[in-house]
Amino acid sequence: MTHRGPRIILWRHGQTAWNLERRFQGSTDIELTETGVAQAKRAARLLASLKPDAIIASDLKRAGATAGELSAITGLPVTHEEALRETYAGEWQGLTHDEIIARFGDQYAAWKRGEAVRRGGGELETEVADRAAPVVLRHAEKLPEDGTLVVVSHGGTIRTTIGRLLGLEPHHWEGLGGLTNCCWSVLGRGARGWRLLEHNAGTLPEAVLGDDD
Repeated sequence: MTHRGPRIILWRHGQTAWNLERRFQGSTDIELTETGVAQAKRAARLLASLKPDAIIASDLKRAGATAGELSAITGLPVTHEEALRETYAGEWQGLTHDEIIARFGDQYAAWKRGEAVRRGGGELETEVADRAAPVVLRHAEKLPEDGTLVVVSHGGTIRTTIGRLLGLEPHHWEGLGGLTNCCWSVLGRGARGWRLLEHNAGTLPEAVLGDDD
């Protein structure tokens, strides 16, 4: 019998009102919309079929509510981790995409070029990876041989964590496209480390609405 090894599913939370308004959330604690709850219920049914062994989630409401839908189906408890929160972005938080470009245009452009930027005076992307990736790895190490860990977090945090686990240089993390609400990416353990098996899975292609678009 062959073993596929451990698997990590990184699942973005469902839709929020600020997503629809293209308003930067960051670490602001915003709840799911009714649509976001429905997205989480649908995705949870799909993810439950993968028979996860453990669920961890950001302690922000939008991630916790999303994780709760999978917990309700599988009976698994959710371990909440502050380290899985979205990037703190200081003055950017609460602003729309257009407002950010109008007020912080140079900073925004530098970020998109892959430069190390403290958006709004907040965290660097590498600092987000520094806090989130070790937590994911710590929980992954507890899995059974072919176990599956579901990580419920946020678009930016998931992207930086994937980049770190794949060993990509931070400048190249932008090459990982954003996640649609309630879609997920899958990492599997290969001979030379973690491999990206699926990215932005869960629906037909849709627009990405969120901080990481």
